[in-house]
Amino acid sequence: MLVRVARGAGGLVLKGPRAWLGPTQYRTASGLPRNTVVLFVPQQEAWVVERMGRFHRILEPGLNILIPVLDRIRYVQSLKEIVINVPEQSAVTLDNVTLQIDGVLYLRIMDPYKASYGVEDPEYAVTQLAQTTMRSELGKLSLDKVFRERESLNASIVDAINQASDYWGIRCLRYEIKDIHVPPRVKESMQMQVEAERRKRATVLESEGTRESAINVAEGKKQAQILASEAEKAEQINQAAGEASAVLAKAKAKAEAIRILASALTQQNGDAAASLTVAEQYVSAFSKLAKDSNTILLPSNPGDVTSMVAQAMGVYGALAKTSTTEASNSPSDGNIRVAQRANASLDEELERLKLS
Repeated sequence: MLVRVARGAGGLVLKGPRAWLGPTQYRTASGLPRNTVVLFVPQQEAWVVERMGRFHRILEPGLNILIPVLDRIRYVQSLKEIVINVPEQSAVTLDNVTLQIDGVLYLRIMDPYKASYGVEDPEYAVTQLAQTTMRSELGKLSLDKVFRERESLNASIVDAINQASDYWGIRCLRYEIKDIHVPPRVKESMQMQVEAERRKRATVLESEGTRESAINVAEGKKQAQILASEAEKAEQINQAAGEASAVLAKAKAKAEAIRILASALTQQNGDAAASLTVAEQYVSAFSKLAKDSNTILLPSNPGDVTSMVAQAMGVYGALAKTSTTEASNSPSDGNIRVAQRANASLDEELERLKLS
């Protein structure tokens, strides 16, 4: 606690509690140490000495010697950290809410000379400065920011106190707000606001969950469609490749069959075998005409199988004569062309009969 001793009308008067006083043998009834020539100053105390009513020097801790009658100890300052309770006061916030607020102030005397002669009552001055600064700083903040920015509020109060108390030789170390009392109606409104804020957050979280779920479902459907299209594409590619391979295999097989047929035609009695094959195919095709179409084209004498075979052999013979020259130049190629044209002519004749 800050202690200051001054001279009153009836002698020396001690201001402040007496808890700071050290050994009582060095102090008079008024509370100030008596000049006994040899003095021992306690640690963390500063004794201000006046000589013939004028400031002389400050006694440091340890052994000190004074001149009797001329030197007198006028002030005793404690250099320890001092704690001051700032009384509760009312303050109005930026949104016109009246609060009851109190705090604790921590300070220390840095210059005993200024603390003794710079201000009449340092404790009272610092307390009043802390209260006015607190009201001023609270007026700049809304009610919600007062609770969120207590640290910045404390720092602002400390800075404001230090700017003024520097001339008093006192430095404010920190300021802490103890209690903030809110009016009952405002407290109820704050509770309702907190509940509404919690419900809002719950609704927002639920909506975000629904949105995330919908997004996940849409992403799943999208991926499923992509995979299905890729699978269908691969299936079509494989099917097309299979059909192409089948067509190629059929073409190769047919070419090989024609080549074998042509080779067989060059051998002995090959023409007779070809005539027999053509006759069989002609008869087989004629027997299917009634099955493939409702329109039936019959020869003049359907019972005369010999004439039908002779007609087919005539077609084959005509094709064979036209390819004789080609066969003489290249026997194998000529025979192949003969077989191909024979098959083609037979197919055209059968198709004509079906269309008729």
